Amino acid sequence: MPETNLFSTAMKHHRFVDLKAIAYSAMEKYGFWPRFPEPVIREVNASTEGKVLAGQSDVRDLRALLWSSIDNSDSLDLDQLEYCERGPGDEIHVRVAVADVDLYVPKASQTDRHAAHNGTSVYTGVTTFPLFPDRFSHGLTSLLPGGDRRAIVVEYAVLPDGSFRPGDVYRAQVLNKAKLVYEEVGDWLEGLGPIPPGVRDVPGLEAQIRLQVEASRRLKHYRMEQGALELDTLEPRTVMEGDTVREVVVPRKNLAGHLIEDFMIAANGTMVACLEKAGITMIQRVVQVPKHWDGIVETAAMYHEVLPAEPDAKALSEFLVRRKKADPERFPDLSLTIVKLLGRGEYLALEPGQEPYGHFGLAVTHYTHSTAPNRRYVDLIIQRLVKSVLDRKPSPYTTEELVQRSAWLTDREHESNKVERFMQKAAAALFLQNRIGDTFDAIVTGATEHGTFARTLHPPAEGKVVQGSHGLAVGQKITVRLLKADPYNALIDFACTGRGKR
Repeated sequence: MPETNLFSTAMKHHRFVDLKAIAYSAMEKYGFWPRFPEPVIREVNASTEGKVLAGQSDVRDLRALLWSSIDNSDSLDLDQLEYCERGPGDEIHVRVAVADVDLYVPKASQTDRHAAHNGTSVYTGVTTFPLFPDRFSHGLTSLLPGGDRRAIVVEYAVLPDGSFRPGDVYRAQVLNKAKLVYEEVGDWLEGLGPIPPGVRDVPGLEAQIRLQVEASRRLKHYRMEQGALELDTLEPRTVMEGDTVREVVVPRKNLAGHLIEDFMIAANGTMVACLEKAGITMIQRVVQVPKHWDGIVETAAMYHEVLPAEPDAKALSEFLVRRKKADPERFPDLSLTIVKLLGRGEYLALEPGQEPYGHFGLAVTHYTHSTAPNRRYVDLIIQRLVKSVLDRKPSPYTTEELVQRSAWLTDREHESNKVERFMQKAAAALFLQNRIGDTFDAIVTGATEHGTFARTLHPPAEGKVVQGSHGLAVGQKITVRLLKADPYNALIDFACTGRGKR
């Protein structure tokens, strides 16, 4: 049934709104295959662990190390584990174990072709569309506790000044000792909550996590000194209760989230160093020097700040730090403005000897995506490239293949973002459906030729200001009345009923 018919029928008879059906429709609209076809299911079900692991001789046994993971409470597709130990000269040696997905998903297999088309797992908040069937991503290729797993381990040393020295990359057998949760670990580390049971009950794990935090702080401090951008865009999360939306929340970023982010950036840099040393074509993750730097300069001027006429990551980073401290409530909206002006991230093939593109937002020159092969297809490509280096075999991809894959996977990432944004708005619209006529405090988030948009503070829901929008400016606090909430078309309309100072 077409979306318009679904909407009109539901409104007329007040029927149950099926968000999962809307999610499947959105996936198809943006070119994804939301269901695994029978050939993929048969192939996955036929895979056996013993057959896959046979014949491997270069695998280090690291199961005795105190590996742990930190992820969302409901995540089962775990891609990486972390372990640290002190080294000489106040160094901290880090190991990141990345799930060996390539073991179970050979290049050009049915499962591989399906994953290559979709390019990424899509997390709609209502239902998840995984890159691989659950038997792999929630089982054989997931680094969940309770079973030995194969991984590609990345080593690097965090130096006292916060820079890192790339180390070895190799195959290993690992065992996750504790599945930890971002919110629980973050609250504990920041003194806002008790020590999580997963940390408390594993001997030595508390000291291990605190050492990881020390390494993370060093890495982050160094990157900020180099001009890394501390952006904080709001990413609302839908909390479901059965088939209904219980609430829409914005998870708070904390030390646990920063820890994983810092560790993965260094691990990705180490993967690039491995491929660069081998002299093979790779895919890099790129955010090039902003084409709209003049717009960033103009944005800063609105806050009575002066940025250099030429792109300067360090100056922009310092400006953002000041604004976050001065006005944390509006900072997510400023962050979103800067993100749009920076331009979208993309994947580009890089040949040996070619000047690297760099990642402007992270203030790094050599970067890729390699630490989430259960969730992103590009990470699986990088894993195969690294394994060809370990095996001293030719690259499994030609340069032309990598160029084509880069363009396609860039497109898939952008389209997956559209699906996720659409479903966030659809869920928010459903949550607000019974509050037509209510008023909310809001902040203006956009004012373009396409209209003026505002985000309510509680709950966090963005919609279009269709009445009383004249003269509104981005960042201005306003009061809005809810006029319309349409989950099928992901539309929320407001009327501006009060204005505050910008």
